[in-house]
Amino acid sequence: MSELARFGVSIPDDLLEKFDVLIRGKGYNNRSEAIRDLIRDRLVEEEWTETDQDVVGTVTVVYNHEQSDLAQKLTEIQHQKHDLIISSVHVHLDYHNCLEVLIMRGSPEQVKRAGEQLISTRGVKHGKITMTTTGKDLE
Repeated sequence: MSELARFGVSIPDDLLEKFDVLIRGKGYNNRSEAIRDLIRDRLVEEEWTETDQDVVGTVTVVYNHEQSDLAQKLTEIQHQKHDLIISSVHVHLDYHNCLEVLIMRGSPEQVKRAGEQLISTRGVKHGKITMTTTGKDLE
């Protein structure tokens, strides 16, 4: 880990109070760690928009497995994207509904396109792409 730098920030009192309530609710012990996490989060967002280097993301879909050919369509898409998919988890939520989480690694555009293709498949009840980083450039 690199040396820590100290710096001052001017912020309106009411905004600081809201921030303190927020970080206490999330379990932070101090403002510094919360601010570091906010900065890291923004850097990861930039990584997804400003680079073609590998990123990591998860794609989560919820669907009714009994819907005509839906499970087969989702499996076909996954096989088409096998080079991006690192791992997958399939969970039976109840008798009808399944949750699938795919961990993908590739360029931001590849991961987004694959996720959007899965999520937009007719019959998917809900889907979400969550972006993160390989961690190589973060402290």
